[in-house]
Amino acid sequence: MSLDPPPYLNSLQNNIRARPIPWEGAVRAGTITDNDLKKIKAVDKVRKEQRKQTVESDAKAYQSLLIGGDQGKSVFESASKRADMIQYMLVLTGDLINDVPALTPTLLEHSEPYKPFIPLLSQSNNPEDPIPLLTSSVLASLLSSAQIQFPKSNAQLDTALPKLYKYLSTLTKSQESALQDIAVQEYSALLRTKKARELFWNQREETVSPLMDILRAAVGAGKDSDSTMISGATSIRSGDAGLSGGVGLQLLYHVLLVIWQLSFEGSLVGTGLERYSTPFQTTPSTPPLTLFLPQRTRNTPPLHPTPAPLPKEKTTRLLLSTLLNLLTPSQNRTTLLPLATTARLPALLTNLKGRHLTDPDLLDDLKSLTDLLAEYTSSQTTFDEYSAEVLNGHLRWSPPHRDAAFWRDNARRILDENAGEIPKKLAQILGKAWEDDKKVLAIGCNDVGCLVKEAPEKRGQLEKIGLKARVMELMADKDEGVRWESLRAVGEWLRYSFE
Repeated sequence: MSLDPPPYLNSLQNNIRARPIPWEGAVRAGTITDNDLKKIKAVDKVRKEQRKQTVESDAKAYQSLLIGGDQGKSVFESASKRADMIQYMLVLTGDLINDVPALTPTLLEHSEPYKPFIPLLSQSNNPEDPIPLLTSSVLASLLSSAQIQFPKSNAQLDTALPKLYKYLSTLTKSQESALQDIAVQEYSALLRTKKARELFWNQREETVSPLMDILRAAVGAGKDSDSTMISGATSIRSGDAGLSGGVGLQLLYHVLLVIWQLSFEGSLVGTGLERYSTPFQTTPSTPPLTLFLPQRTRNTPPLHPTPAPLPKEKTTRLLLSTLLNLLTPSQNRTTLLPLATTARLPALLTNLKGRHLTDPDLLDDLKSLTDLLAEYTSSQTTFDEYSAEVLNGHLRWSPPHRDAAFWRDNARRILDENAGEIPKKLAQILGKAWEDDKKVLAIGCNDVGCLVKEAPEKRGQLEKIGLKARVMELMADKDEGVRWESLRAVGEWLRYSFE
């Protein structure tokens, strides 16, 4: 898939192309050879057609120039102490790769095609240093093509990819959205095969976690309120219209694109994604992918920052395809489907079905997701399932907790069954601190609010077993999710207090 080149990278490359390089002086100093200079001048500052013809007539010579071989060192090794020449040659190498398709296979035929470039990635710890940045662009092109040229596992490819992933992760952690976008676009170019995606996932602390931080920033829920990304300050390098937290629409789309590519390994990443909770979590601290689907404002908690809409069908199609890839594997259904229903994904899909959508792939995915969730919900939303969960003493976001029909049909039975056994157990659960699993308290508060809403005449019963006092106490809890759910529950009590 083709993406527009990052503007900042384009600007940097154009700036370097315009710089004068004292090539003849470098030959006199012995930095490069006269033969090197002849090859460089034959393709530098010439028309694309002439450049293509020159390289194609002697591709091996340019393989030797750029990577080294029997004829001598690579120009990158020879000029290693000349930063201006390294920068210029990196830009020229990128131009040659783009303008002469026949060159890349020739470069990859070398016994060590990445050898001159890998050391350049670690030349500086400054994410804005041009040499590692330009090197990553060249390597991304080579490694992306290598995955197609060598579809079977390749030791050099498998060694080089993690090193490039590691460097790109430093860009995604940057406060500059322009640098983040360069990294994310290069990730997208690299995630072409199962092996590449597996290696990416193996480094998820470096690769995936910063992408989730960008999604958090997009809904105004970042971890560091002082960062450019979170504070909403706009980078001088990016003119892209932004969402909450200064995350540009293009950057957000590219992040979602990478997650979509990763979702093709749904069986591998599903369990790990539950840890991040990002695809489905609905608390203010962690944004779900579902927040970027078209939705009505009334479905969004008033204290939850909502991103600007992404109206294009291609974005909706991307999100639905990602969710379907993640939810379809059988091993993910017990972990991710409960989170999906908790995040009100069924309601969002119903909302989508009411829109005028024309993309056939989008409509197919929408139907498949709707059927999948309907089948799961019908099998899980029962009184017996809910009762067993509460009496077991540990709550999770299973379907009944967010199902309005379930509470409408079962609230009074829950309160009356076995002399109020279930609400008494709920009071015991809420009476604990749950320091290692705060979501239990949030779920309990949600359930109390639902009971008050559907059976207001039973408020006294809940107050007697201490649920009202405990829920009010939890409004001061340090966890945002607990505070939000307790506030909702107290709101139900107050609603009937004034009637």
